[in-house]
Amino acid sequence: MKFNLLSKFNNRTVNHEGAKAYQLSPEMELYAAVVTWSLNDSFYEKDQTRLVRLRELIAQCNPTFVGKLAVYARTKMYMRSVPLVLTTELAHLHRGDGLVARVTEGVVNRADEITELLACYQQLNTRTGTKKLNRLSKQMQKGLSAAFNRFDEYQFAKYNRDSSIKLRDALFLVHPKAASHVQQQIFDKIVNGTLQTPYTWETELSAIGQLNYDNAEAKAMAFRSKWEELIDSGKLGYMALLRNLRNIQQAGVSYAHFEKVCARLADADEVARAKQFPFRYLAAYRELLADNKAVGNKGYTGQLLDVLEKAVQASAANIKGFGPATSVLLACDVSGSMQTPVSANSKILLYDVGLMLAMLLQSRCKNVEVGMFGDTWKTIMVPNSHILGNVQELYRREGGVGYSTNGYLVVKDLLQRCVKMDKVMLFTDCQLWNSRQTADDIQTLWVRYKAEVAPEARLYLFDLKGYGQAPLQVLNNGVYLVAGWSDKVFEALAALEAGGTALNAINNMEL
Repeated sequence: MKFNLLSKFNNRTVNHEGAKAYQLSPEMELYAAVVTWSLNDSFYEKDQTRLVRLRELIAQCNPTFVGKLAVYARTKMYMRSVPLVLTTELAHLHRGDGLVARVTEGVVNRADEITELLACYQQLNTRTGTKKLNRLSKQMQKGLSAAFNRFDEYQFAKYNRDSSIKLRDALFLVHPKAASHVQQQIFDKIVNGTLQTPYTWETELSAIGQLNYDNAEAKAMAFRSKWEELIDSGKLGYMALLRNLRNIQQAGVSYAHFEKVCARLADADEVARAKQFPFRYLAAYRELLADNKAVGNKGYTGQLLDVLEKAVQASAANIKGFGPATSVLLACDVSGSMQTPVSANSKILLYDVGLMLAMLLQSRCKNVEVGMFGDTWKTIMVPNSHILGNVQELYRREGGVGYSTNGYLVVKDLLQRCVKMDKVMLFTDCQLWNSRQTADDIQTLWVRYKAEVAPEARLYLFDLKGYGQAPLQVLNNGVYLVAGWSDKVFEALAALEAGGTALNAINNMEL
């Protein structure tokens, strides 16, 4: 599929600050909006407003592209909720072939996503009660039926929660045909409520906590023993390890078990399989730095910080680095609109994500400058060998440049110094403006820079919020846009380097 991004779109508009901006194609705007949405209000856009915008964009796009984007967001960008929204909307608009069934099967990667998708379908179609789902899209029903046969008893039991739509409700609604006698037995257990209680770290620790102990020391010993057992079992998932580092420390596990935890966290294969957002490592890193009350193996904190650095470096290993002859400038937006949480329950802010992605990329570059912009623009020297430590250092200095969004200063500085950069990369929510009320704007300055200093230079906008406009004309004058929070955005960057577009990876998805 080819999109005529140059002629039909890139028309002039204004952004949320009233500054000059440019429209994107419906496909590009939908892509940016989807991979940057955590289903909560953002600085400039309410959650419901984005949903309305998504619905309008979906109606304008080719249904196959929408389906591929849903699967891409789930399997490549590691998103869970937004792909279900796309699938539900696609089922509402598209009929006549098996596309919705294939997309449904593609986005359901965990057993609980069967019931989550039904709940999403129910909510977006303003229906109440499970009986109101009897008009479920036939193709969605077909896709869910196929998904039912992909999970074993443990997976169903792990996610068999007491929610408004239960697995039992879903089973009666979808009527999947069991692929084997064993599968039919599992379906019967779902109906009868006899699924075997799964062995998970949550259930095991909960059981320990409900026992009576003679004293606090005996209880602490029980928790230590249980954590060591969980570590030895191999059933403590990578995400669980990452989120429970403080608890494991406080439990005072043996050094041998502590080393097992460190080995798993730093293992490159484990990192690849875990599919964690890069900022998850940052959250764990900060929690260790801030925890002044930890008992147990608090003296091992430095080793854990080093291990998290190794883990996040492993996550960056597949980013194609740039040779010493390629000069790169990384500019991070730390304005007020970037200082909002990425989701309702997260302590990670949007500009943390920008800093994190920039430092991941910086670790792979040879000839690189790094800086931040707000009211002013400032370059900062940081070592290439650290990622999380560099994010912390930049985070500590962000107030030094103020909180406006004067991204034009990045290009103006290059122009004034006549510094030739091969690649200029901005990590931003794209709501750039000129708070100084001068005639300078980033589009005009970039065109001048290309003409006067660096004709071959490229500018990459890493859109972290997907509001729907760009501060420069995308695909004109060497300007490109990619979006999202995952390290997978660098695959889109590789596609651009090869002469494609950020949508190539989506269009190449198989359904």
